Amino acid sequence: MSLTLQLQKLLQDTLKTLGVASQPAFGFELPVQASFGDLSSNVAMVTFKALARHEITIYSNPRSWAEALVSQLKTTLITQSDLQPLITHVSVAGPGFINFTFSDAYWLEALQTAAFKPESLIPQTGAGQKAVVEYSSPNIAKPFTIGHLRSTIIGDAVANLLAATGWQVFRDNHLGDWGTQFGKQIYAIKNLGLGSQAANIKAIEEAENPVKVLVDLYVEFHAKAEVDPTLEDQGRAWFQKLETGDSEARQLWQKCIDWSLKEFKKTYLRLNITFTENPANQQMGYGESFFEDKMAPVIEELAKIKVNGQALMQDSKGARLIFFPDEKYPPLMVMKQDGATLYATRDLATDKWRLSHYAQDVLVINEVGAEQALYFQQLYETEKLAGWVRPGQRVHVKHGMYRFKDKKMSTRKGNVIWLNEVLDEAERRALVMAQTETEGESRVDTTTTTKIAIGALKWNDLKRSSHLDVVFDWDEILNLKGNSGPYVQYTYVRAQSILRKARQKGMKFEMTSKNYVLNPAEKTVVRSLSQFGGVVGDSARDYAPHHLATYLYELAQTFNSFYNQHQVLGDEVTPEQKVLRLQLTQAVAHVICQGLGILGIETVEKM
Repeated sequence: MSLTLQLQKLLQDTLKTLGVASQPAFGFELPVQASFGDLSSNVAMVTFKALARHEITIYSNPRSWAEALVSQLKTTLITQSDLQPLITHVSVAGPGFINFTFSDAYWLEALQTAAFKPESLIPQTGAGQKAVVEYSSPNIAKPFTIGHLRSTIIGDAVANLLAATGWQVFRDNHLGDWGTQFGKQIYAIKNLGLGSQAANIKAIEEAENPVKVLVDLYVEFHAKAEVDPTLEDQGRAWFQKLETGDSEARQLWQKCIDWSLKEFKKTYLRLNITFTENPANQQMGYGESFFEDKMAPVIEELAKIKVNGQALMQDSKGARLIFFPDEKYPPLMVMKQDGATLYATRDLATDKWRLSHYAQDVLVINEVGAEQALYFQQLYETEKLAGWVRPGQRVHVKHGMYRFKDKKMSTRKGNVIWLNEVLDEAERRALVMAQTETEGESRVDTTTTTKIAIGALKWNDLKRSSHLDVVFDWDEILNLKGNSGPYVQYTYVRAQSILRKARQKGMKFEMTSKNYVLNPAEKTVVRSLSQFGGVVGDSARDYAPHHLATYLYELAQTFNSFYNQHQVLGDEVTPEQKVLRLQLTQAVAHVICQGLGILGIETVEKM
């Protein structure tokens, strides 16, 4: 049991001793200043209101109540043989915070854990639970744009956070491989571009980047449809053929998928992104088309459901819509007038299938842009009204959009920045930086510079709250200094370099004297290391990778500050100090490596 949990139980027992049996929840946090102690609890303030209900009226304010709690705690601690050696001081601060100061013996034990058993730092709060994390989800026949980067790396980090805390995670890439846009794409391949289906297919297959040819055809379709609106009808007609199994439509549709997946895999490889679902599709996820034959049963089920005596799904001018009680949300269309399906139809079928395929209580997370918030509210409410899911079982992790400074991006208008161009530029800039540092290209390891480039891109996104929009700026996105991925990667490199030197000298640093007294700088680093597990747990709970990124940056700053002021292997350092500081260095390296890995960022050995 962690010390925090032990203290929680100790406080609960103390409250009962003082007559407070019914207790509201209370928490722990780091004190505002290190001089106040190592851990602070608001227990006195949140329980003060309960005193009147229990006729404990002798305390005039939370502070006097906190002082009574501390007095009883000190008495109780005398009998707690397992806790007493770990806690050196308990005090009251401010309006009633109770602060605990831990012994060097506790911090030395915490350091040993971080240095040699770092995997045990993270609480396994998700053990025995299952989660589907749906992320990336690009559309077939469209190249990745910079806009796809956010869902891909944020979703991957969320999946990693859940896995790190014990969840069984299923990583799904819900490919957009169905819908009216494919009718438009088929029409364009047959009639636009070079003027014939055969000529267009030949050009696509011979192109270095076939999906860009497909998107050029898609842009051309919309440009001509603005002049001749009947092209929209042609596109809808071809999608209807696709839905009814027309062989020509299916053949062209499958070619679009094959061309696209070949390119998508290259991009995912560059980003070090993997998925686990749909073996038949080489673990590239269950696309919308997988649920083509699962939509009709869902429509039939929804048609039978009544809420407050009213049909949940109703006809409206030939279309079928979900109407929400008390008009909580606008109606959600699940079938068009012509019988064509929509995103909602396919998403409802997807979620219904997931509940039977994985588990009825599986957590399902959609990492999708914030502009889809209303749609997901409608979708989740429909599933709750249908009795499929409980509150909180469906989660929309929202991300803001990449934008130009003066306009939105649009694939339809060809107004985008392609992701592979961004990755190329990131690698070019990282290579230039490395050449500058090493004074010559011959010493540059391109594998390392690629990891630095991708790390810089991912960190720049993950360091901020995902719901915020990001204005597209090359210098900001590819920042390689300051609060950046390379800065944290370099801290790991520095720590590993120290450890290599120690091992080359044959030094052993597995043991530390139990009587070692930490100096303030050493204790600051150890305290920071001890927060790692809690930060990972909080980040997983909130689906917020930026909490972990902030922690890793601050840990890197703390260690670098320590290193700049204190020697680790110098002649002035005593043998006992060397052992302790090497353990501290190893713990920092372990935590940074583990933390960056959760964010999807690789470490490097040299920079």
